[in-house]
Amino acid sequence: MSPNNKKSNLKLFFIKLISITFAIIIIINTTYNLIFADKLDAFNALFNITKKENIEDIKDKIRIEIERGLNKDKILKKDDIILFKKLLLKIRKELDEVE
Repeated sequence: MSPNNKKSNLKLFFIKLISITFAIIIIINTTYNLIFADKLDAFNALFNITKKENIEDIKDKIRIEIERGLNKDKILKKDDIILFKKLLLKIRKELDEVE
């Protein structure tokens, strides 16, 4: 092998290495933006609960959901009613034990 052939092989190797590196960086960046960016926005919204306007937004959403529930004929499913009844009986029993 001549020295020129070795240099061209080395040059070709580095060109391929740089191309593959850029391709991997682009793939990772695209994956991050498509998958994780939306999830991080949701987490940021959760962590910003302490701000005044976010608290007001949450209160408004809760009020809207309560109004929707009150407009329905039945709020709870039968299974949920049974669970609540058992919970209330248990709480009543514990309160009676305190007195």
